[in-house]
Amino acid sequence: MQIIKDKALLFTAEHPDVITSAIKKSSDVGGNKVLVNWGVEEAHALKDLNIKAPSPITGRYKWPGQHKPFEHQKTTSAFLTMNRRAFCFNEQGTGKTASAIWASDFLMKQGIIRRVLVICPLSIMDSAWRADLFTFAMHRSVDVAYGPAKKRKAIIAGGADYVIINYDGVEIVSDAIAEGGFDLIIADEATHYKNAQTNRWKTLNKLIGPDTWLWMMTGTPAAQSPVDAYGLAKLVNPKNTPRFYGSFRDMVMYRISNFKWIPKDSASDTVFNILQPAMRFTKEDCLDLPDMVYTKREVELTKQQRKYYNALKKHMVMQAAGEEITAVNAAANMNKLLQISCGAIYTDKGDALEFDVTHRYKVLREVIDESSQKVLIFVPFRHAISILADKLNNDGISNAIIQGSVSAPHRTEIFKAFQNEVEPQVLIIQPAAAAHGVTLTAANTVVWWGPTSSLETYLQANARVHRAGQKHKCTVIQLQGSLVEKHVYNLLDNKIDIHAQILDLYNELLD
Repeated sequence: MQIIKDKALLFTAEHPDVITSAIKKSSDVGGNKVLVNWGVEEAHALKDLNIKAPSPITGRYKWPGQHKPFEHQKTTSAFLTMNRRAFCFNEQGTGKTASAIWASDFLMKQGIIRRVLVICPLSIMDSAWRADLFTFAMHRSVDVAYGPAKKRKAIIAGGADYVIINYDGVEIVSDAIAEGGFDLIIADEATHYKNAQTNRWKTLNKLIGPDTWLWMMTGTPAAQSPVDAYGLAKLVNPKNTPRFYGSFRDMVMYRISNFKWIPKDSASDTVFNILQPAMRFTKEDCLDLPDMVYTKREVELTKQQRKYYNALKKHMVMQAAGEEITAVNAAANMNKLLQISCGAIYTDKGDALEFDVTHRYKVLREVIDESSQKVLIFVPFRHAISILADKLNNDGISNAIIQGSVSAPHRTEIFKAFQNEVEPQVLIIQPAAAAHGVTLTAANTVVWWGPTSSLETYLQANARVHRAGQKHKCTVIQLQGSLVEKHVYNLLDNKIDIHAQILDLYNELLD
């Protein structure tokens, strides 16, 4: 197949008349050769005729944005433009958000689609999707449908090219979405739709019309069990998916008892066949990716956290009025704000006051579920470590703790088990307790539950996974819910010592 001036495809066909009858913008040029316009609709028509044609995005698209796409991102974008309904299973940290943005922008330029609805977790609405749309498609209008139903509906009706909404918000304003003229729906971290019995799944299913484009994105399509694939397949590939869940379960699982099922040997092949069409890149496949990818996740403070955070900040303002604040005092005050953000604050008597961290933990669970390897979680405060460990234990996620009170021999045992055994899946670490000299390459995902105030500790802690013996590219994820956390992470990312900037940071917060 030959591409002519990025406008047409020239190729030999056994039956040229079949092609010219099916595709308007085509012609028989003699000698069994056919000339076909190189557009999205024509490429899809050729695909329907079992003729493999490249996506026109590869030659007819000027990739916009502040960064050039990696080759795997171009391949992913091309795949998406050639599939009305498809899965993107690219691993976390490979830049699949940008790929989807470029693909959808190209379809808009071609007049194939008009509007895009992005459904994603609350934590990445701004930090990932809105930020990446500004970076890679700043010529497009973007709005985030969040808040009361009336506000969400107004935003949906506002006509922005891209509307970003969280999962739980879709059901609230489903009627407005149905009338919003969305030709493409992108479901990010699509494992939220694994259960076809939920209202969330049923709502999305009703929003998908026969002509609706649907791209579902996740790095772990069936992370917990083969049956997790059912809900996803039912949305993207309903014709090749059993009508009933029980039928699919019997295809992939053996029943051991009334309450216990185990996967069949053929389960992986069955899941692979129904989760089609699909694209998959791991970080190791992406030779041009950096070895360390840094991302942020927005985390709402709970109502309880926000109340105490604002009260403490008000106290700091009153304290600062009319008196000189030393760096020591400023650091102590900011540390208390960080404690509230992480889930527990220590009183002057040394007692711990615990806070609801439901939102933060929900985001963390999303990260753990999306990770293909083990996970390190750095938690700066001892009591917050206990809160987190209890939650993981309640959810049946195996974990171990490294903090100052853990003896050296016990630490060695934990590190050895983490590196060499199936469990623990998660290692919770107080940053200073494992910042130096420890190799933890069994993990390739690092999560900061809250920031450390030490630049050296931050860099050294991240290096626990990024060192000799690491077979995978790594991702560092920062959970941030308060202004003080955002400021501290910004300083750390720019390799600025917080202690040297403490008074400036303190004054910024008060302002």
